[in-house]
Amino acid sequence: MKVEDIMSKDPLFVKDHEYVTHARQIMRDYFLRGLPVVDDSNRVMGIITDQDILNIRTNKSNVTVGGYVRETPTITPDMDLLKAAELLIESKENRAPVVKSTTDYTLTGVISDVDILQNIPESRIPSVDVSSIMTTRVATVHPDETVAKIWSNMIDWDYTGVPVVNDKEEIMGIVTRRDIIKSGHARIGASDIDGKGAKNSPRVEKIMSTPLYTIPPDAKIEEAIGKLSRYNIGRICVSNGKKLVGIVDRHDLLKACLNR
Repeated sequence: MKVEDIMSKDPLFVKDHEYVTHARQIMRDYFLRGLPVVDDSNRVMGIITDQDILNIRTNKSNVTVGGYVRETPTITPDMDLLKAAELLIESKENRAPVVKSTTDYTLTGVISDVDILQNIPESRIPSVDVSSIMTTRVATVHPDETVAKIWSNMIDWDYTGVPVVNDKEEIMGIVTRRDIIKSGHARIGASDIDGKGAKNSPRVEKIMSTPLYTIPPDAKIEEAIGKLSRYNIGRICVSNGKKLVGIVDRHDLLKACLNR
């Protein structure tokens, strides 16, 4: 299967001279994790992601996209699907623009890890438990912590989502980059980041996603892929009853399929 068979055509994009506030609004309105960035000739310059949006700690409204463009792998329509998956994993990106050719960087589409997981050949999916690939040392937050604090931590850790647990370490929900951007608190201000203005920041419980989708440690990788695709989520918590024992994300699943 080729990239052109599953890529999203006519994708939304922003130009390098447009304001970051515009990019953030598009991501919020269309529930996107990243946008291709092009020049005035529609040539791909890179991508701006929700992580880049969270990294902008200024309250100025005239900041342009160009200063936050990150490079992306060169993916073309005729590329094999599994090769595109390898490039996404290597770049640690969830999505990437698809350009016309290796010499013509005209934007022709977008491909994501979601697209690939939904179309991965069944023969590539190993019949093993998620416990064999899950991350067991999972950072968590409590519902009464401030968005400012978790925002800062997610930037420092480069995490896309963090489970929310109560005092008994029982899972309550999850807070993601998308939750923060959607809530309108993606730009809280430097005073909140260093704690001086944290009292003005909302609590995590106000914006976290619920219900929380979970799977048991003995669930098969195929089941995890199915749930991530069905609910359009980037990661799924692995739980033993109400207790969090691990977490699995899309890249973990893709790696497992590629390493088969």
